[in-house]
Amino acid sequence: MASALIQDTSDATFNDDVLQSDKPVVVDFWATWCGPCRAIAPHLEAIAEAHPGVKIVKLNVDDNRKTASQYGVTSIPLLLVFKHGAVVDKMVGNPGRRGPIEQLVTKHL
Repeated sequence: MASALIQDTSDATFNDDVLQSDKPVVVDFWATWCGPCRAIAPHLEAIAEAHPGVKIVKLNVDDNRKTASQYGVTSIPLLLVFKHGAVVDKMVGNPGRRGPIEQLVTKHL
């Protein structure tokens, strides 16, 4: 679910939301039934608030299978970092704390 700082993206809007963005974009591939996906959300919220130079979006893999398939998503949560329309980094799973996620994000600012 999106928030004030994190928006939802979809198969239809992925190109505009992610690939055409001027900022680095972190895409959180998730599903409603995924406990670790829900647990990572507060960390992403805190990172979005602390780092306005990065855009964070969520893509529900159950509702947007085309994009999930295009990026080979087989495990969630999956964070892909995009810069200038290309994947530059990724993290699979929930590390359980904010630090590793924040490092993933800040090294691409």
